[in-house]
Amino acid sequence: MNRDRVVGLALLVISIAIIIAYTYIMFAAPYAIAIFLLKLTDVVAVAVVFGILAWVGYALATTPPPKPIEEIEKEIEEELKKLEQETKQQGQAQTGQ
Repeated sequence: MNRDRVVGLALLVISIAIIIAYTYIMFAAPYAIAIFLLKLTDVVAVAVVFGILAWVGYALATTPPPKPIEEIEKEIEEELKKLEQETKQQGQAQTGQ
């Protein structure tokens, strides 16, 4: 059996088991346990959302800004001029032989 299928099947089975256990705890367990599980779920959800937001903020704060388009265009023009000069020199060298 393909490794991806095994992982997919395991994720499916584990997810269904967690859904069943969560539903059971919410409706069949004592009130205090259900409230605790709801609080825990809320804390995890908030931590995940704001953890991702913090990661995006960190990435924005630490990534250097890109070069302006004008600067890139100047570099390209300089490279093109160098290539033109090299091809002219090669052409003159070949005709001179």
